[in-house]
Amino acid sequence: MSATLSYIEKNSFIHRMTGTTKLLFFLIWSIAAMMTYDTRVLVGMFVTGVILFVLSGLKWREVRFAVLFMAALIAINLIGIYLFSPEQGVRIYGTRHELVHLFWRYSIVAEQLFYMFNFMMKYLAVIPIALLFIMATNPSEFAASLNKIGVSYRVGYAVAIALRYIPDVQRDYHEISQAQQARGVDLSRKDKTFERLKNSAAILFPLVLSSLQRIEVISNAMELRGFGKQKKRTWIMEKPFVARDYAAVAFAVLALGISVGFMIHNGGRYFNPFV
Repeated sequence: MSATLSYIEKNSFIHRMTGTTKLLFFLIWSIAAMMTYDTRVLVGMFVTGVILFVLSGLKWREVRFAVLFMAALIAINLIGIYLFSPEQGVRIYGTRHELVHLFWRYSIVAEQLFYMFNFMMKYLAVIPIALLFIMATNPSEFAASLNKIGVSYRVGYAVAIALRYIPDVQRDYHEISQAQQARGVDLSRKDKTFERLKNSAAILFPLVLSSLQRIEVISNAMELRGFGKQKKRTWIMEKPFVARDYAAVAFAVLALGISVGFMIHNGGRYFNPFV
């Protein structure tokens, strides 16, 4: 069973960057995407993110579940926007071009479709970079990067343990699921939804107990080694900055500058093609 949203070791230039570089790149890139609703900027960021993802050497099968899950969340958000504010785009862009009237206050309006498209692109512009950050950064290196930008090493180490724990939980879930099915617990799609949910408890309870046991073992080991006694610590996975790291951060800052520049040019966050 392949792990979902966990570090996958590759030999790409992205993997060879420091954790601090990837953290700064992700933060700056996310800010640039959140600040603007300009379609040109968001589409450019999305295309750039896809290109970087391809260059990283990661495969579609390694991120398929995560991408489909995020796509479902985006779809739910878009449906909610339309149900509760079906003409938000009209208020933003100041014009109304109705394409099809559906019923009551619901119509298909060009401005609303354009607004929802931009809303979707804000997510799509960040998702490839987020996947790269999670799956191309060693957890220990990520903890070192957090500490390098001023976060307490206790917090950084806790985050690193949590990231390392994801594949362990997935493996335990898979093993417990197979053991319960061998005992006759039906978890297939052939059974009714309510019965499947009830049978899932046979997996969740052992999974929670094994997780608590692992947490106790780790906390005892850390306490015996005096973790947290000193204010600072060194990191074996910490890397020094090299040219590619400075170039990556500069590229992220350039993207942020372009986002801000388009906002100034448009006189606001929105690009209005209807005027």
